[in-house]
Amino acid sequence: MAVQIENLGQLDRKVTLEFARADLAKAREDRLAKLGKTMKAPGFRPGKVPKTMVEKQYGMQVDFELQFDKASELFYELAQKEKIQLAGQPRLDPKSELDADKIVFDAYFEVLPEVKIGDFSKAEVTKYTTDISDAEIDRALDVLRKQQVHYHPRGDAGDHGDGGANTAAQAGDQVIIDFVGKIDGVEFAGGKAENFEYVLGEGRMLPEFEAATLGLKAGDSKTFPLSFPADYHGKDVAGKTADFTITVKSVNWAHLPVIDDAFALSLGVAAGGVAKMREEIKENLDRETKRRITTLLKGEVMEKLNSICELDTPKSLVAQEQERLVESARQDLIQRGIPNAKDAPIPSEMFAEQAMKRVRLGLILSDLVKQQNLAATADQIKAEIDEQAATYEDPKEVVRWFYSNPSRLKDVENVVLEDNVIKFFTSQAKVIDKAITFEELSKLN
Repeated sequence: MAVQIENLGQLDRKVTLEFARADLAKAREDRLAKLGKTMKAPGFRPGKVPKTMVEKQYGMQVDFELQFDKASELFYELAQKEKIQLAGQPRLDPKSELDADKIVFDAYFEVLPEVKIGDFSKAEVTKYTTDISDAEIDRALDVLRKQQVHYHPRGDAGDHGDGGANTAAQAGDQVIIDFVGKIDGVEFAGGKAENFEYVLGEGRMLPEFEAATLGLKAGDSKTFPLSFPADYHGKDVAGKTADFTITVKSVNWAHLPVIDDAFALSLGVAAGGVAKMREEIKENLDRETKRRITTLLKGEVMEKLNSICELDTPKSLVAQEQERLVESARQDLIQRGIPNAKDAPIPSEMFAEQAMKRVRLGLILSDLVKQQNLAATADQIKAEIDEQAATYEDPKEVVRWFYSNPSRLKDVENVVLEDNVIKFFTSQAKVIDKAITFEELSKLN
């Protein structure tokens, strides 16, 4: 067997594999005998078919399979002996006939690249800091209040009041209406509804529709023109103007719950009332802040690593990653209930750039972890799991859930490993601390 490895380019290699066909004679005889035991032929009982018929039926197939298996075996023996770092599976190309005395294969393969780690000290990254103030807690409480909003008819007195003397529809009110729309005097599909409910100011309806509803009272009717945008999702009416007539059935004002101990109890705060509720909200916001800051820093570090480290990217690994991304996209479509998602054509080319970046980062991280001994330790993995579990009602059960599945543990290990890389990178690079508000942080991608 030839062991000379030919360099075909940056990462592409070729080696020629040779072996005698006679070396496969025993394996060939055994496989044909096994196939003969189950082969069926007219006039013969199973297992009694003549060898000549078995040979005629299966001979070429067995030669093909055995020769490829032998070539693959020889290739991986060579790769192990020569300590070749393979980037993917080899492509075996037969160069001889099936019945030749000497069988020859060319094996084409890619090797992993050398990664040139850049100078981190020349890199610059931003680390955001955010303090959760009472204002942020108040805003979070306002969101929680709105999630428990309920409505009362304007003008009807009740335990929560009547909403004021003005019974006309105002921003924030819930209205229930009948409507019908016509284009050139003809009703169109989707342009009619009864007892239709929406809240003014939430942006659910087109601005012209909401503007026409403002100021109307229960029992009022109004006809107005409405121009559909050219990019409106309803293609039949996009870019056209319709005349709508609306009849208001009900105008209801929003009543938000009072922030008191009863409200805290409704949110699951069993003891401690409003003070405890605010404390728990701050803890949640602190966790969310930490997560966002870590995600932003991680993204920036990964971009820097990708730009300052040099390597050739194996085409085979990029192709594999593209296929994984295609399959992930397909599964997403299936889960969303998209018709025919299983067979929908998804071109792998659309993921080429993303796949390239992922492969490059994977190779960079792998090399950096080895060089700097940044692998996740058992203690680090345990600490990460304990931190995640602490946010749940039964932390011990969550810990058991993580440790019961190797793939979940692997996910946590990857998180810790990336944290180790970020810590090492930021210890070398120039880090600019930047204080921003929680609201500003929330708007950053």
